[in-house]
Amino acid sequence: MAPSTATRARPRPVATRARRSKGRHRRLKQRNPLLSLLVEMSTVTVLALVITVVLRLFVAEAFYVPSESMYDTLTKDDRILAEKISYLHRDVDRGDIIVFKDPGNWLNEAQTQPGTFRRIGEFVGILPRSGEGHLVKRVIGIGGDRVICCNKQGQITVNGIALDEREYLLKDAKPSEVPFNVLVPAGHLWVMGDNRAESADSRAHMGGPGGGFVPVENVVGRACCVIWPSDRMTMLRPPETFKKPGLKK
Repeated sequence: MAPSTATRARPRPVATRARRSKGRHRRLKQRNPLLSLLVEMSTVTVLALVITVVLRLFVAEAFYVPSESMYDTLTKDDRILAEKISYLHRDVDRGDIIVFKDPGNWLNEAQTQPGTFRRIGEFVGILPRSGEGHLVKRVIGIGGDRVICCNKQGQITVNGIALDEREYLLKDAKPSEVPFNVLVPAGHLWVMGDNRAESADSRAHMGGPGGGFVPVENVVGRACCVIWPSDRMTMLRPPETFKKPGLKK
């Protein structure tokens, strides 16, 4: 009787295995076009959101104007853009319109809290900030300035130089009904609204903590333009009166 022998399985040709592998890969790709599309869309969306957040944190941020305190340079519900690039290479200067964090109970009235979806939209930068906890005013004095109201002509003076504020104050409006004589501490700002009769600005907080001065570190950015509504779109530039050479110390 012949001895039994084990039959060895023949190895599959390499070319055959490669063809089958390619066939399976092709079928998988054909079966999942929707999955591929969703992955691509998700990647693009996440990258876009990351870029938007970075721009909001370091380049510019949109805000609603919360009141009439800057009328008529700005009016309530204007959308403004607060850019942050300028202050990377220069200090806050006189005449700048700034958005800043409340330096200490300036906004003592109750404010409407935005909903969850609005908070998310504001954080990623696709919706303008509602102004909660922030104010917008014009810088009149910077650290080291002596700001006085008023001289014999009824003008505010900075370091003895009278400001001609007719460019941005309402017609016939007085620079201030409240007299003051302040020396702005280093690292702080003296700010006022353009609508002086309706602005609870530095003057209204002289007797409170901080003496009405705003720490420079509270500044979020410089309001550079009105971006909405369309009929009010404009650039916001420092008035000519703040370019007088005598203001510089």
